Amino acid sequence: MSGENCFDVLEKIFIPKHKKPINEIKGYTIKYGNIVNNEGKVVDEVLVSYFKKPKSYTTENMCEINSHGGNIVVKKILELCLKNGANLAEPGEFTKRAFLNGRIDLLQAESVIDIINAKSEREAKTGIKQLEGFLSKKITEIKQEIMDVMVNIEVSIDYPEYDVPDVTNYQISDMLNSVQGKLEKLEKSFDNGKIIKEGIKTVIVGRPNAGKSSLLNAILKEDRAIVTQYEGTTRDTIEEFVTVNGIPLKLIDTAGIREAKDEVEKIGIEKSREMTKEADLVIAIFDASEELTKEDLEILDLVKDKKTIIILNKNDLNQKISKSDERLRNVSSSIIKISALNKTGIEDIYEEISKLFDLNEINLDQDIVITNVRHKNLIEKALQSVKKVQKTIEEEMPLDIIAIFIKDILDDLGNITGEVVTDDIIDEIFSKFCLGK
Repeated sequence: MSGENCFDVLEKIFIPKHKKPINEIKGYTIKYGNIVNNEGKVVDEVLVSYFKKPKSYTTENMCEINSHGGNIVVKKILELCLKNGANLAEPGEFTKRAFLNGRIDLLQAESVIDIINAKSEREAKTGIKQLEGFLSKKITEIKQEIMDVMVNIEVSIDYPEYDVPDVTNYQISDMLNSVQGKLEKLEKSFDNGKIIKEGIKTVIVGRPNAGKSSLLNAILKEDRAIVTQYEGTTRDTIEEFVTVNGIPLKLIDTAGIREAKDEVEKIGIEKSREMTKEADLVIAIFDASEELTKEDLEILDLVKDKKTIIILNKNDLNQKISKSDERLRNVSSSIIKISALNKTGIEDIYEEISKLFDLNEINLDQDIVITNVRHKNLIEKALQSVKKVQKTIEEEMPLDIIAIFIKDILDDLGNITGEVVTDDIIDEIFSKFCLGK
């Protein structure tokens, strides 16, 4: 519970082993006792943590009741809290209060949900860095750089007798070039950030019995897909996440591409084609123990404009397809021999993915990476505002007009950290949180 009256509610339902007036209980302490109902009967034996304002998550008075757990007991304690004056929290309300009370900015608040939803170690690490304020600090530095020049502009506008337009225009242009470079670097980091947050959408495509499902199972190290000697076993897509070098890979096993035998298989094959077109990465797998077929050549044509790794499967059998085959090399230089059945060559696929997406180049210890689409859009908007200011200078517009456009840059950046953000945007951001966060 958090809020001015949380200790009043607590006193009605909690009997500590050694009772003390609330003003004598220090923050960051834990007391042992029992939660009791309105008839004085014990509901559970608990530990209660006390946090006194402003030294708490929300900067308000807070307490946490640690019970034995279980649906019945927890539900009873929650009902007692509500009956005695507490209100049920909205999604993200505790973090929202921390933001509204000024303990964290909006950017840091959003990082909480990123940490909770992280699917990989790198994504969690990115969220923690943003929670610690690394991106907030960078945005603040850029804003301060702008403000340092704005002071001179305001002086020039308010006290025209001291106006020095040549010097001021030079200062503005110099500042804009610096700010533009820093914002562009942040904007470009989103390419890596998108990979860290959303993963690499990877489609496994091939004709029936080329080994798609066997490859999926080998990568996942479990029998996720059905594997038989019969063609057309996979009728729909199978999606699973796996982590490669700290980056989530969204693996999609598709129906084998061939002339469909029935309407259901036809739908599955069409879906395979669509998923291949939308993929970030295509793993095109071929049965190397057989010559390339008409369906294989059709697949090569389908993936020729995609980032593709070509897999020559069944290297434990006599090989009839070579890595030097021009038909393969015209599509991709990433060609790997494996045996999905014996699970050999799988690590080579991981290494190739790392190279294709420069995964080893993403240094989260040194680089600030944008992972949030809202932040990216606002940085792009700020860059557009920078270009507008540069245009007004080129057109020799009055200084007060230039100042208006510079303030637009500050507003765009302020929207990222929450200084000038609207209530609607705040509500939308925190609606994505779960209860109790």
